[in-house]
Amino acid sequence: MITQNKRLAAIVLTVVCLLLIPFTAMQFTSEVDWDLFDFVLMGALLLGTGLLCELVIRKVRNMDYRIGLIALLLVALFLIWAELAVGIFGSPFAGS
Repeated sequence: MITQNKRLAAIVLTVVCLLLIPFTAMQFTSEVDWDLFDFVLMGALLLGTGLLCELVIRKVRNMDYRIGLIALLLVALFLIWAELAVGIFGSPFAGS
């Protein structure tokens, strides 16, 4: 039980640290221009992906399936991130 709580705390801490990167960059340059919605959306994407990966680690026993599902989750995260950032698919919710 303690190990699971440590992993959950590590996921949340990792999300916070990753969100501190654009926040810090905003203090030094005008090239990074995030608002509150951007931080909330990216935080939700990162936290959701982290928690889904944790769910896969806890529930899937076959290592091959576990690696495949986590890889699929990470690919989905990167595709959504790229779409929101530059609109690679040209969908209506693209950031461009």
